[in-house]
Amino acid sequence: MPALDLAAFGAAPLNQEPFQFLVLPGFVRPEARAAIRADFPRIDRPGSFPLSEVKYGPAFAALIAELQGLALRAAVEEKFQVDLTGRPAMITVRGRCREQDGRIHTDSATKIITVLLYLNPGWEAPGGRLRLLRSPDNLDAVIVEVPPDEGTLVAFRRGAHSFHGHTPFVGPRRVIQLNWVTAPEVLRYEATRHRVSALVKRLLPGRD
Repeated sequence: MPALDLAAFGAAPLNQEPFQFLVLPGFVRPEARAAIRADFPRIDRPGSFPLSEVKYGPAFAALIAELQGLALRAAVEEKFQVDLTGRPAMITVRGRCREQDGRIHTDSATKIITVLLYLNPGWEAPGGRLRLLRSPDNLDAVIVEVPPDEGTLVAFRRGAHSFHGHTPFVGPRRVIQLNWVTAPEVLRYEATRHRVSALVKRLLPGRD
């Protein structure tokens, strides 16, 4: 059985203001979570890592294959009324959070759709909860706050007002980020940038 509940994604309401977004707890089916959790890459450093820079097991690999699949892309196209033909998909993964993470931003203009898939069982910390925001400089101007609980999906269309961030947290915080980007050269640039960043983190583990 697929790990992702595409029927629930199709039924989830799409919020339109101040930008298009949806929040879907339980997007990863409960019966798939334990195996994915066990096969999640071991990441001991903060920052985003491309899949080429981490090692993971078969259940996580199967989840990645679903995220890269045509069925999810078609569901996203229908939900957001966007044509992703010829738009490459980019996946990065995070395993740890540092004090300075979570600053308010909109994502880069080369990103069309952002999908965040959280994989943290039983999140209880007050920090590290994603906030979709109405303001570029006020973390309390909250539209919705989303704990990064295991199986929860957040998806939004990147735009000038797609502000988001989270309050400080230090420690393990697992998330997969999937983006459809504007052009293949963006994918190549971002892959190179993340590989260089991962190399620096490996060689200089104390460096942010």
